Amino acid sequence: MKQLSSLLATISMVGIANLSIAAPAANIQQLDWMTGNWAGNLGPNQLEENWIASEGSTLMAAVRMTGADATSMFEMITIEESEGSLVLHIQQWDPGFTPRTETAQKLELAEITENSVKFEDVSGFGMPTLGYSHPDSETFIIHVGQEDGSTFDIELKARSIWK
Repeated sequence: MKQLSSLLATISMVGIANLSIAAPAANIQQLDWMTGNWAGNLGPNQLEENWIASEGSTLMAAVRMTGADATSMFEMITIEESEGSLVLHIQQWDPGFTPRTETAQKLELAEITENSVKFEDVSGFGMPTLGYSHPDSETFIIHVGQEDGSTFDIELKARSIWK
């Protein structure tokens, strides 16, 4: 009886350890507010994000950082519908298309509202969290989670890519 009790306790603990909190339900159309061309200063550099309208259950962005008359970083971001929620993948490259990491970082949806979204890392590397908000029609804010739990915000403004 003692062995059975011990076995049941072990099974119970393993079951509890393998439980994960389900990501919030969401679909890609809830992020249509992200679509557009956004740019702003990041120190001496300019960060530009070009979010393409959702299609095929995905949303994507091409990102570029420039400064001192050169490009210092390229980045691709995809947000995809997955199992009734959303998953974000992000990868950066140096000039010459040299990857900064071996693989893309994967983040799962943690929170979503009418004009904000937050993802949490499930890759074990990179940013602990990454979020976006759109407080008004001209402003797009990137919320980059830091290891200490704080958030570094990058404010971008709407602009036309057809200057």
